[in-house]
Amino acid sequence: MTTKNTMDLGEFQFLSGETIPSLEVAYETYGEFTGDNAVLVCHALTGSAHVARRPDAGGETAGQARAWWGDVVGPGKAIDTSEYYVVCANAPGSCYGTTGPSSENPETGEPYGTDFPPVTVGDWTRTQRALLDELGVGRLHAVVGGSVGGMNVLDWLRRFPDDVDRAGAVATAARLDPQCLALDTVARRAITADPNWNGGHYYGVSANDESGGSSDSSDSGSEPVDGLARARQIGHIMYLSKASMSRKFGRRSAGREAVREEPPDPAAAFFPYREVESYLDYQADKFVDRFDANSYLYMTRAMDDFDLSAGYESDADALAAFEGELLLLSFTGDWHFTVEQAEVLADACRTAGVEVAHHVVESDHGHDAFLVEPEKVGPPLSELLEMGLEGRTITDTESESDEPESFAPVHTSLFSK
Repeated sequence: MTTKNTMDLGEFQFLSGETIPSLEVAYETYGEFTGDNAVLVCHALTGSAHVARRPDAGGETAGQARAWWGDVVGPGKAIDTSEYYVVCANAPGSCYGTTGPSSENPETGEPYGTDFPPVTVGDWTRTQRALLDELGVGRLHAVVGGSVGGMNVLDWLRRFPDDVDRAGAVATAARLDPQCLALDTVARRAITADPNWNGGHYYGVSANDESGGSSDSSDSGSEPVDGLARARQIGHIMYLSKASMSRKFGRRSAGREAVREEPPDPAAAFFPYREVESYLDYQADKFVDRFDANSYLYMTRAMDDFDLSAGYESDADALAAFEGELLLLSFTGDWHFTVEQAEVLADACRTAGVEVAHHVVESDHGHDAFLVEPEKVGPPLSELLEMGLEGRTITDTESESDEPESFAPVHTSLFSK
């Protein structure tokens, strides 16, 4: 059984202290709830509630062409919806059905734009807790998520430690490092520097409306698509590794059928239009058709703001109240959230007395590995849900060796000299 629905949680106060009169949450559920089999899945930066394939989805949900983790979640999959009651909710600030900047403010009748309150990962967690309460779900068998969704998982463990038996935090860390903070900053500047951003109030504004006032026009030329496209291209570079980019593109020129983005600089025609350029342009074009620029600002700021130790003496202190089991999955080719960062988090768990396993996956796909290599991600997650950290495919860096160098490969940033 699957459901796709929205839940009005009523008035909601964000951790910033600001309040909105109504918070609607888009969510999907899969499987039957038996009272102790609920699994919450937390989506990544631009994901939606559409985590698994649904028979009635018609190939598309909320602008997403396919389920974002359809090879991991579903009947007979690692997170088996014939056994578990899986819930996935779109985070506040996003644009896939949950209230965010593009939603109508009931007090004004206009989209919120940047009048929408600042959103944090903690607000996502509190929203999910409120939704689960409405669904009749108390304690979770497990909470699982990847990337910033993994940060969402960690926030569950510090905010509601008594509500979770098992947790899977995939390709994530206790906080972003300065390089990723810097790249997210540049991505946001690309959006806010777009002339069509209009201070975040571009909804329904005509491209030729110099006053910046409201208009009935829905001309896409009035939206900051160029800035959003550049931001997404920066993101895609962050998600790939050097090895995967070399394998996919090399320095090859794109085929004759590839069309260079216009208008090029005058000298561009002299130089080849490379496959890597064509790929980035294609991904940007797809993305601007399905995502909102303001939501990109809000979601990246929430990710950048997250710090597991905030309000605590340390990461270990933040996790000390959690008495369940935590599986950390990291990927050797991921320089966005590195193996080293995951090991620091695992050490914090060990210091706190939290049962943890840090399972390192050999992969050269970069950060995207948790999405594109289900055959490596699925087995340890499946065993975590079924039997906990005793699963035979689950490994732990501490048990493998006392020498950290044995599991921590050297990571070279795409931007290193």
